Amino acid sequence: MRFSVKVRERQNTKKPLRPRRLGLLLLALLGLSAAAADPIPTPLPAPAQPTNAADTEFYAFIRDFRAEAVRAGIRPEVYDASMAGIARNQQVEELNLQQPEFIKPVWEYLDSVVSPARISKGQLMLLSYGSMLANMEARYGVPKEILVAIWGVESLYGTQMGGFNMFEALATLAYDGPRKDFARRELIAAMKMEQQERLSPKQMTASWAGAFGQTQFVPSSFLAHAVDGDGDGKRDLWNSPADALASAAVLIRDAGWRRGEPCYYEVSVPRGFPYEQADLDAAKPIAEWKKLNVKRINGSELPLASSMGAIYLPAGWRGPAFLVSSNFRAILAYNNAAAYALAVCNLADHWRGDGTIVAPWPRDELPLSQSNRITLQSDLKNLGYDPGDIDGVLGRKVRAALRKYQRDHRLPADGFPSPEMLGRLNAEVKARGA
Repeated sequence: MRFSVKVRERQNTKKPLRPRRLGLLLLALLGLSAAAADPIPTPLPAPAQPTNAADTEFYAFIRDFRAEAVRAGIRPEVYDASMAGIARNQQVEELNLQQPEFIKPVWEYLDSVVSPARISKGQLMLLSYGSMLANMEARYGVPKEILVAIWGVESLYGTQMGGFNMFEALATLAYDGPRKDFARRELIAAMKMEQQERLSPKQMTASWAGAFGQTQFVPSSFLAHAVDGDGDGKRDLWNSPADALASAAVLIRDAGWRRGEPCYYEVSVPRGFPYEQADLDAAKPIAEWKKLNVKRINGSELPLASSMGAIYLPAGWRGPAFLVSSNFRAILAYNNAAAYALAVCNLADHWRGDGTIVAPWPRDELPLSQSNRITLQSDLKNLGYDPGDIDGVLGRKVRAALRKYQRDHRLPADGFPSPEMLGRLNAEVKARGA
C-alpha cells in the first residue's frame, strides 16, 4: 500500500525540519507509534486512571514487559500494535478457574464432549474429507479418527474457535496468577507468529486461554509444529482445515505416536489391587500388569506386547479402569488433562465401532465445589502432605498428595478427591487442631 503525505512548508523565519523530526511527523500522520522507529525500547505509559489495583498492576506489566519482548526478538512496533487497546479481561480470569477438564466429574465431561451430535458430525467429516485425511494418516502415521476427534473436541469442527483478542487473553493470564509463566511464554510466541506470518493482531482471535484456530493450537505449538497442509504457501489454522489437521498430525507424531497401537484398553483389576500403582506417571511393561491379574474388561487377556502402559482411574477405584499406552501420553502433549485425552481417544473409538465404556461411572458421587477443592488442598497441606498451590485445581500434584495420605491410612490409594475423602480430611484436621 502506498501513502501520500503532504507537509506544509514552514515560514522562512523558522528552521527547516530535521530528518529525525520529519520522520516522527510522518509516523504520526500514518497512525504509527513514534517508538516503533526508535531502536531503544521505550516503555508504554499506563492509562491515566486505572479503575482498581488489579488494573494498575496489569498496565504496569504491559509497560514493563515490552523490554523483555524486544530482547526476545520482537520488533518494538509489533509489540505496540499487539498491545494497543487491550485491557484486563475479567471473563478470562473467571474462565481460568472453570476449566471443564479439571472441575467437572469425568462422566459429565465425557457426556458433553463425546455426544451423539459430535459423533454424527465427525462421521460426516470423515466422509467429506476422506481423501485428505487418508493422505495425512499415510504421511504422518496418526489415525484419521484421532485427527477428526481433536478437531471435534477443540472447535466443534471449526465452528467454535473463540472470539477473544489473543493478546488481551494472554496478557490477562500473564500479568499475575498461576498460569503467568505459561502465558508470558505464549504471549511472546504469539508476537513471533504475528511477525513471521505478517498477521494483523486484531484478526488473531483465540479462546480465553490463547488457543486458536480449528485445532486450537497455542502460539508456541504453532511455531514448532504448524505446516502448510493445502499447499497455498500459508499456515492458516483459522480458515484451512487442511492446515489445521496436518499441523495437529505433526504435533501428535512429534509427541511419540506409535502406529497400530491403541490409546487404551478398558480393563478390570482384581480385588486387593495395589491402587497406589494406578498412576499415569507409573508406566510399566504390559507383562507386569498381566502378572497382577489385570485383564481386559471382557475378561480376555491383555495382548502380548513389549510396550509400556499405566493404569488410569478417572473416577477412582469405584469407576472404570483403563490401561493407557504411550499414544494416550501423546494426546496429553496436546492438552495435559487426562480427561481430555480420554475424550479424544474415546470419540475416535466410536467411529471404529468400539467406543462403549463398559464399567459404570459412580454417578452418585457429588462433585466438589471450588471452595471444597480449596479446603481439600488446605487440609492436605495442614496434615503435612504437599498439594502444591492452593488454587482449587485438582491436578496431579494434589492426587499424589492424596494418594500418599490414603496409603498412610490404609485406604484404597486411588488419589480420587471425593466428598468422602474431604470429610475424612476435615475430621482429622479438626481432631489435630491443625
